[in-house]
Amino acid sequence: MSRVARGYDENDHEHYERPRRRTRPRTKDRPAFEDAEPGRVVRVDRGRFTVLLDDRPHTGPEARPVTAMKARPLGRKAVVVGDRVRLVGDTSGADGALARIVLVDERSTVLRRTADDDDPYERVIVANAEQLVVVTAIADPEPRPGLIDRALVAAYDAGMAPLLVLTKADLASPDDLLSTYRSLGVPWVVTRRGADLDEVRTRLAGRTSVLVGHSGVGKSTLVNALVPGADREVGRVNDVTGRGRHTSTSAHMLALPDGPAGRDGWIVDTPGIRSFGLAHVRPEHLIEAFPDLDEMTEECPRGCTHGSGEPECGLDEAVGRGEADPDRVSSFRRVLAARENSDV
Repeated sequence: MSRVARGYDENDHEHYERPRRRTRPRTKDRPAFEDAEPGRVVRVDRGRFTVLLDDRPHTGPEARPVTAMKARPLGRKAVVVGDRVRLVGDTSGADGALARIVLVDERSTVLRRTADDDDPYERVIVANAEQLVVVTAIADPEPRPGLIDRALVAAYDAGMAPLLVLTKADLASPDDLLSTYRSLGVPWVVTRRGADLDEVRTRLAGRTSVLVGHSGVGKSTLVNALVPGADREVGRVNDVTGRGRHTSTSAHMLALPDGPAGRDGWIVDTPGIRSFGLAHVRPEHLIEAFPDLDEMTEECPRGCTHGSGEPECGLDEAVGRGEADPDRVSSFRRVLAARENSDV
């Protein structure tokens, strides 16, 4: 019996094989989306993306954030806070309006972390940020240098500039903590309750900065002071554990109003950190963030990690010849060792 005779007439459409899911398209032409509107992703929530368009004010009632979904041709390509994207569809920002993200621009930087140091899966936290701001309290809760070191590793690996912001200076002196990072050349700002934040604003002006820190260190309080109306929930420190309660649950990008001399900036408030895995960071990449030390490792044996105890490491030889600052080498190795120490 012929295949046509099995219950189908040769004119029935069921007779013909349906296209398989992986069938190649009949043409290589793709829409160019010349009219797609550029914008910046400021929030991601369960498959919906909040985008601020470039040609609209970024603050105030005229900002009109656009809600968008990812277009199917993007496949599994992740879209994260900070991504520069192109939109089509309803970009009015009206209630119920939904646009589509059809293009994602190439990223200049990517801040990553893993769930822990044994997890090979990297999670992108923020894209296109220039500065990583590590917020830590001097007291209540006590500072945890392990997190600071790990955040510095993540910043150097991502090619981002670090900034240390110490809060609650009215409760304790910052001198001991600052001395730990002075030899690394990490810039810092000290704040206290009720004081102005002009120095912080100057450091943030004209840049996209990511704020990270443990819960309870004053990160959300800082964001609310920098961006009136942000309404980030403020947590408190547990009297028993000495640790803060997590308040922010997702990354949120906010435009800074009235930057100095018109230099507007952006800040990204992130959830309080419980873990900051660094499985993706390679030692040979990390030392590139320290050009003065990197040039001293050119004669290191193959596979040298430049850590303490490495035989014939160029850093030790440079210290012995008086060509390297011992404190700076020691501080670099402490930060390097933070990759292996998950206690933050």
